Amino acid sequence: MNEDKKTIDKRELFAILIMAFLFVIIHGISLLITGTFQEEGMQAFEDPDNPINIVYILFIMLIFTAIILLIAKFWKKQLIQIIILGAIGYTSSYVFYPLFNIILPNSYNIIIPIGASSSLVLSISIIISVILALLLVIVLYKYPEWYVIDICGIIIGAGAIAIFGISLGILLVIILLICLAIYDAISVYKTKHMIDLADTVMDLKLPVLLVVPKIRKYSLINETKRLKEKLEENSERDAFFMGLGDIVMPGILVVSTYNNLSNSLPIALSVIVGTLIGFIFLMNYVIKGKPQAGLPFLCGGAIIGYLISSLVFYGEIRGLII
Repeated sequence: MNEDKKTIDKRELFAILIMAFLFVIIHGISLLITGTFQEEGMQAFEDPDNPINIVYILFIMLIFTAIILLIAKFWKKQLIQIIILGAIGYTSSYVFYPLFNIILPNSYNIIIPIGASSSLVLSISIIISVILALLLVIVLYKYPEWYVIDICGIIIGAGAIAIFGISLGILLVIILLICLAIYDAISVYKTKHMIDLADTVMDLKLPVLLVVPKIRKYSLINETKRLKEKLEENSERDAFFMGLGDIVMPGILVVSTYNNLSNSLPIALSVIVGTLIGFIFLMNYVIKGKPQAGLPFLCGGAIIGYLISSLVFYGEIRGLII
């Protein structure tokens, strides 16, 4: 019995390390592509310090969550699948384009004559980006195994972090993270609608959650029990699940500090370290088998990492003035 327990602990520890590695991978990729996204003008907002940006983001998130929950309750869930797969295709093409545009400049455009004095110019970068995005969506739809979902999550997550990280000032990001941490806590512990949302996307096998198996032969495709059922039965789960937003949100602060401060790489890396420390505290509760709101731990760790590192490297807290 003790030997079995030791084996289970080792599996859980390995899965936790893999989940932590996903944080590093996604945040690291977002830092690498930030410069390219800036050069290509991929900012979501013209003024990164406009407080209305936060209102806009929170409004869109609340409306989107409400729509998904209403569709799941009153209509066919396949409609949710269509909506999210469409959003994934659009977002991934948006992520691929600036990267290919650097590799394939304007000289690689295709010019199609459509008249005596006019022509249609097609960007090779756009064409390749759209094709890759379509392939990603097709693979995800046809074979939504956990590693396919995780690969999609890495692409979408890194792109989203880079876009919003260059679009928001540090103070606005911190305010946004605090608001989202409060909302996450309420939605998990009070209203519990976040658990319903997680159940819905798990049923549809969509990359809104990242999946890290605890057993070698785990298959998400063959997963039949809903999260609520497992919680009610207090049964052992064969994989850890984490919302993609739990990685994206603190990652926005990583890129924002990198983008807005001088000699900022140590600060950005410190934010990642702070996020990972928050992740350790979070997993201490998760391994007990109960769903936890991730953002209070993760965003809290990211913010503390930023504040402490700013004091250490600059002797003051920078970036909090609009």
